[in-house]
Amino acid sequence: MVRLAAAHDAEEVTRLLGAFRDHLGREEPSNASLEASVGRLIGDADTDYLLAGSPAEGVCQLRYRHCVWLGAGDCTLEDLYVKPGARGSGFGRALVDAALERARERGCARMVLDTRNTNRAAVALYESVGFSSGREPDGGIDIFMRVRL
Repeated sequence: MVRLAAAHDAEEVTRLLGAFRDHLGREEPSNASLEASVGRLIGDADTDYLLAGSPAEGVCQLRYRHCVWLGAGDCTLEDLYVKPGARGSGFGRALVDAALERARERGCARMVLDTRNTNRAAVALYESVGFSSGREPDGGIDIFMRVRL
């Protein structure tokens, strides 16, 4: 049901990310920018795209880096999107499960993500596989911050 995207899947990945952009009500990035970015990242050893369904009904983007604090790999689930007509069919869970498996295969010690707290379905899905937010056992607090430059 889920497969690792290859270079020949770039058009399909771009199409799904464009649908995600549209779903979010955004005008940017442009289709040309998405195509260029996917073309660059799909061949990058630190990026994976996973596709669910045939033809693809969902996509997931994973980015990898080494984390000094963990002394191991760290995976960021940057984007996960399932087309509206395919929601509730298990594609989202299949993508999350495959993402976790892929990160483990690559030696990652952690996966992080961010989602809107109003996206109840996504929050419930992520919590159901072990994601959490809030206080860590050492007293820290997970918070996602960003700045536009």
